[in-house]
Amino acid sequence: MDLNLNRMDYLQVGVTSQKTMKLLPASGNRATQKVVVGDHDGIVMCFGMKKGEAVTVFKTLPGQKIARLELGGVLNTPQEKIFIAAGSEIRGFTKRGKQFLSFETNLTESIKAMHISGSDLFLSASYIYNHYCDCKDQHYYLSGDKINDVICLPVERVLRDIPVLACQDRVLRVLQGSDVMYEIEVPGPPTVLALHNGNGGDSGEDLLFGTSDGKLGLIQITTSKPIHKWEIRNEKKRGGILCVDSFDIVGDGVKDLLVGRDDGMVEVYSFDNTNEPILRFDQTLSESVTSIQGGCVGKAGYDEIVVSTYSGWVTGLTTEPIHKESGPGEELKINPEIQNKISSLRSELEHLQYKVLQEREKYQQSSQSSKAKSAVPSFSINDKFTLNKDDASYSLILEVQTAIDNVLIQSDVPIDLLDMDKNSAVVSFSSCDSESNENFLLATYRCQANTTRLELKIRSIEGQYGTLQAYVTPRIQPKTCQVRQYLIKPLSLHQRTHFIDHDRPMNTLTLTGQFSFAELHSWVVFCLPEVPEKPPAGECVTFYFQNTFLDTQLESTYRKGEGVFKSDNISTISILKDVLSKEATKRKINLNISYEINEVSVRHTLKLIHPKLEYQLLLAKKVQLIDALKELQVHEGNTDFLIPEYRCILEEADHLQEEYKKQPAHLERLYGMITDLFIDKFKFKGTNVKTKVPLLLEILDSYDQNALIAFFDAA
Repeated sequence: MDLNLNRMDYLQVGVTSQKTMKLLPASGNRATQKVVVGDHDGIVMCFGMKKGEAVTVFKTLPGQKIARLELGGVLNTPQEKIFIAAGSEIRGFTKRGKQFLSFETNLTESIKAMHISGSDLFLSASYIYNHYCDCKDQHYYLSGDKINDVICLPVERVLRDIPVLACQDRVLRVLQGSDVMYEIEVPGPPTVLALHNGNGGDSGEDLLFGTSDGKLGLIQITTSKPIHKWEIRNEKKRGGILCVDSFDIVGDGVKDLLVGRDDGMVEVYSFDNTNEPILRFDQTLSESVTSIQGGCVGKAGYDEIVVSTYSGWVTGLTTEPIHKESGPGEELKINPEIQNKISSLRSELEHLQYKVLQEREKYQQSSQSSKAKSAVPSFSINDKFTLNKDDASYSLILEVQTAIDNVLIQSDVPIDLLDMDKNSAVVSFSSCDSESNENFLLATYRCQANTTRLELKIRSIEGQYGTLQAYVTPRIQPKTCQVRQYLIKPLSLHQRTHFIDHDRPMNTLTLTGQFSFAELHSWVVFCLPEVPEKPPAGECVTFYFQNTFLDTQLESTYRKGEGVFKSDNISTISILKDVLSKEATKRKINLNISYEINEVSVRHTLKLIHPKLEYQLLLAKKVQLIDALKELQVHEGNTDFLIPEYRCILEEADHLQEEYKKQPAHLERLYGMITDLFIDKFKFKGTNVKTKVPLLLEILDSYDQNALIAFFDAA
């Protein structure tokens, strides 16, 4: 059965955060529901639909930015009380808009996530979790990494409070009181948690999670250990998951899974007999989906998926057919409701055009007067700079509440911009004076009309670190621009992991000196991505990392006065040694540096590089043959005379050329890594072998793994 949903835009509020829109429970069976939404202007708005028009039920005055909106009430009754988190305050409203609660939590940070269950309130700021009961403090937990979401299993079903925190270090932490009961590793940084089927599934213990790299999974949280039920890998390379809900939109009596992503994708998953999710519907909106709910808003009797987007649009994907089928000989008549809506929209548009004209004249008069103050319009940018494990590249996502005119990318460190199918902007490069070492890249993306979201792919080189800057100019008058900065770290291609293979041949770097735990932690933050900014609790900490390009590993263990770093790649140790000694010199701290180099690790790293290098060399050879083979094909009229290998190259020609085009610097990058490995190996022995690099490059051009290993051993 196909699922056909038609889009209906209801209204636009201000910019919205994740999980700030809900549908109030219906007053009767299949009756329409009211929508309540909170925005960055601090306004809570509740509206319903009447004859195709959005009618406001209540609207609060502006205030602090609303970070979360949840529904609550007495357990086992309709949840129709509205709670919002703004700054460090929780406010409660009735469904009519009367405020009945104002609770100042006195948290030092703004509230980021909230869950409500009866009289229990579960809150988290960046690193702090608090549990309140009837506004009285109950439990507290300080997390080792940022908390992205918080939820509690349904207390009416599991008969006790079991809160779960979604933490940035790819871990779900299951709490009991103020202590961690156990930790669950998930395949990406979890951004959202939700109860399966809205009630925790059959057991009340089933929990859905979505990650920032687009993976989705279901885990049963039992009292002793987690049970992983299923997981959806992000094979189609879609955006990160911001919101999920359970609702029977297909109408088969089984609740479906509704998913909203940060690239604007809305998905519906149904469940088969084995309870495995199957994708039934997807549709792309032009901006990130911050909230998603299933219900009935536009017209009684027609179910729909209601979403809110980053710029504040509240939109319905409804099962109601937009066009009524006309019988034979009948003319297609426009519904009178739609006719009224068209005429009211026309008059609203004329009124808005007149208002814009008035404001523009007023602005010009005020800006020309002698007492004029600079009136720079402000606009919100939602940005995300994340490392993708699959292709060892960074995604830079820029989303603006209004249309983007252009984005200028500037970098003081060598990086490659990779082609992206999703990106329709026109890119132009400016030449750089690399001698000044201030600009290695200057590129301008000119966006098409109504583009509010731009996604770029960037690949960095480890050991080269600096700053990437994005100058974002939207299509607003007067022209204004905002600058966003992103650090390219020395070990930028490393990603946090929970396990490493301790049997690998490891090189060790040991630092000792008069430095504090916090100082060494700040150096590790400077060198490596995905490390929490705050020093973890305790006297000693261990972090594991994996290089997303080469699959080499790094283990860092440090405490006050001592740091030990182990890696199976000498180049990683070399980069750390150079950067850490430079940071210590800046702070005038004396460091004692010692290292142990394992000769076997060089051969081990070359073997890890081998399949990648062999694949790229073979790809380059195949691409070089394509033109000649096509000429032969035209000359002979067919390909029967060719050996199967050459026929295969011709059949896959488009795919091979596309792949080769996407990896412009892949081969050079691998050559660079092997060269660095060669230089670093001998640097630790006190020998400078830069004069032998041309000979090494000759060996790479006629690549043979054994010859390369022999060269490394003999040099």
